[in-house]
Amino acid sequence: MKTIVRFALLLIALAILPASSGLAAGPPVPVPNMVTMVDLGANACIPCKMMAPILTELEAEYRGKAAIIFIDVWQNPEEGKRFKVSLIPTQIFFDKNGKEVFRHLGFLDKKAIVAQLAKMGIAQPAATGGK
Repeated sequence: MKTIVRFALLLIALAILPASSGLAAGPPVPVPNMVTMVDLGANACIPCKMMAPILTELEAEYRGKAAIIFIDVWQNPEEGKRFKVSLIPTQIFFDKNGKEVFRHLGFLDKKAIVAQLAKMGIAQPAATGGK
């Protein structure tokens, strides 16, 4: 039942938001010739907010090795349709050729993301910063 309610809320939000709000200029998704993890969510979504600092850390740690990208599907509903998002957050992992190799629905912790990237041949870089 919760899934149906969440899906209905997502559909309502996508219908209400203006379709003209485009994706900020950035790399194409998936990034050509690079393993890419895209997190499709919304800045106002609680699990998405919980993932935000994790994605920031991963983006810095994997810079130049793998692309870590967040797309707000409430601000960019065409991206939600493009990636067939039915629940947020949704994480999609693409190989270097742009082929989807793994999809996860809901919150995904850092350990699980790092493990999936490792399965795809991207070793975890040495931690940066004071943690």
